[in-house]
Amino acid sequence: MKVLVADKFPDAAMDALRAAGCEVHYNADLKDDALVEAVQETGADVLVVRSTKVNAAALTAGRLSLVVRSGAGYNTIDVATASSRGIYVSNCPGKNSIAVAELAFGLILSLDRRIPDNVAQFRDGKWNKKEFSKAKGVFGQRLGLIGLGQIGQEMVTRAKAFGMPVVAWSRSLTPARAAELGIEYKDNPADVAASCDVLSVHVALNAETRGLINAYVLNGLPKGAMFINTARAEVVDEAALVAAVNERGLRAGLDVFDGEPSGGTGEVYSQLRSLPGVYVTHHVGASTDQAQDATSAETVRIIVSYKDTGSVPNVVNLAKHSPATHLLVVRHFDRVGVLAHVFNVLKQAGINVQETENIVFEGAGAAIARIHLDQAPETATLDAIRSGNADIIELSLLAL
Repeated sequence: MKVLVADKFPDAAMDALRAAGCEVHYNADLKDDALVEAVQETGADVLVVRSTKVNAAALTAGRLSLVVRSGAGYNTIDVATASSRGIYVSNCPGKNSIAVAELAFGLILSLDRRIPDNVAQFRDGKWNKKEFSKAKGVFGQRLGLIGLGQIGQEMVTRAKAFGMPVVAWSRSLTPARAAELGIEYKDNPADVAASCDVLSVHVALNAETRGLINAYVLNGLPKGAMFINTARAEVVDEAALVAAVNERGLRAGLDVFDGEPSGGTGEVYSQLRSLPGVYVTHHVGASTDQAQDATSAETVRIIVSYKDTGSVPNVVNLAKHSPATHLLVVRHFDRVGVLAHVFNVLKQAGINVQETENIVFEGAGAAIARIHLDQAPETATLDAIRSGNADIIELSLLAL
């Protein structure tokens, strides 16, 4: 199996791939047309990326069958095109949760104590102890969380250590689960904002979360509150954030922002640069040695599983709800040609197979095929399947 690694990746992880029998091609500077050319030239089966964008041209250039995002998000990959071509897209969820939570708390503490401004004045040779002696402290401040996946749960752990009560909303959070975690449940993001002193966002970017943190949510925060975003820039209405900073004294700690340079270096033209009380880091939430070791190990596990078993862990682009309407169950002797016969009859009837599995009993004498269909076969089709092969024991049809 040929693997193309198009971002920085630890030597130890590449050695592990080679030890598993993979042919590894490595170029950490592949972007745009260069990535397309590399996919073509290497004949890669698997593409590994971190921040590199994978567009339709790259996905259609060669023989890719799997793209692994060596990180949590996957919004830099054209998942729709991958799905249309039967290319798996997989990621490494949860492996950088601690790193992101640590940075989020670093931003909270930095905003409260204005640590970057302290350092900047020191480096300028200035001393202003009276000014920087003013700080509220985070103990007893209410931390609001939007999203309570693995990163959000790491935030809860750290909040309790700092003596910060937590209020939260997540699509999957229930009042019962909130009680188990020792936090307060809210019905929606706006209610969280209205109930906290520090609001931190930890949701994935998708159609439902794009622009989730809007003016209505931000204006629900008390004046002078903190807002933290270590998720994705697109989940926040940045114009509304700028207005809240200017008009309501909101303080913001951001690891992501609109117009972020796509490469490792570049010029920044964001209006956030001139705003007081806004600290921006360089999209480095997951960039600790611990997190990178964990995500690279998970990347290797995904690829080796695919190579050895055909199974891909953490796939993000399989259909959540099958379009199948009926399940055909075929109990049969485990002999050559049985399933070929079944599929041929279904094909002649114009019936599409959505999913199938064939389970063999101990001794390999018999098996059961479970075949998901997009429509119900007529009685004549079922009779043709049953009578056309002597190795079929029994048929049954279930509506889904």
